[in-house]
Amino acid sequence: MKVITDTKLPLKAFKKGKVRDVYECGDNLLLVVTDRISAFDRVLPDPIPFKGVYLTQISRFWFEFFEDTVPSHLISADISDFPCELRKYDDVLYGRSMLVRKADVFPVECIVRGYISGSAWESYKKDDTVCGIKLPSGLKESDRFDSPLFTPSTKAKSGHDINISFEEMKNLIGEDAAEEIKRLSISIYEMASNYARENEIIIADTKFEFGRIDDRIAIVDELLTPDSSRFWPADKYKPGKGQPSFDKQYVRDYLISTGWDKNSTPPHLPKNVIIETQKKYIEAYEKITGGKFTLK
Repeated sequence: MKVITDTKLPLKAFKKGKVRDVYECGDNLLLVVTDRISAFDRVLPDPIPFKGVYLTQISRFWFEFFEDTVPSHLISADISDFPCELRKYDDVLYGRSMLVRKADVFPVECIVRGYISGSAWESYKKDDTVCGIKLPSGLKESDRFDSPLFTPSTKAKSGHDINISFEEMKNLIGEDAAEEIKRLSISIYEMASNYARENEIIIADTKFEFGRIDDRIAIVDELLTPDSSRFWPADKYKPGKGQPSFDKQYVRDYLISTGWDKNSTPPHLPKNVIIETQKKYIEAYEKITGGKFTLK
């Protein structure tokens, strides 16, 4: 099995993101998760080997976990179910691809925060608010909220997303859709958090994307991965400081230590940073799914 940083399939390109390559596949889409890694809105020059495999398999697990709770865009993550002409690209697609339905995607990121961390903590320190929501004074970094916060944002094509209020979200996509998406987001987060906690992971926050498929609201894109969520090891949790994580924070910390200005060409990652980051993704996958993925 090889590291994949770019794909060139005999299909019409639909979209190329920082990490994902998406292709038209008949009436559906083929989503391929590469081993590219981004930080501070820049794709880094070095991949994390097989990161795309573990991200895909984590999403697959959650899509199947929630199949009785909310529809999703997933058709199959098994190459044997893909069109015949794609099966010869097994070396590229194995473990890191999903055949999905097309959706009319809502132009919002649906963020649920169960703990105060990251940008939420930075905002709270200034005026006791998070995304315009007034919170009690005296919270410590990484404290758990009494109830999860729903803090939507717009989906920016480049750069950072922009936080919006729930009222603004209603105006953007309609009141009924906004209310249902908020309900689903909080419900999925709470169910996933309870499951993950039993498996030694705290899901501090996460973001979802939703769309309409056959006039039904469905969850799309990735789901509860270390790239869309903040995962903390439960046995090391201690409020009052930042927490160790199962995501690319190891990479972010290294980049910050180099003094990189976040605008110029990103520096290369040392081998130890690549290896330790890969271990984080593997550990997250194994703790969440309870299994091991066989790399060909």
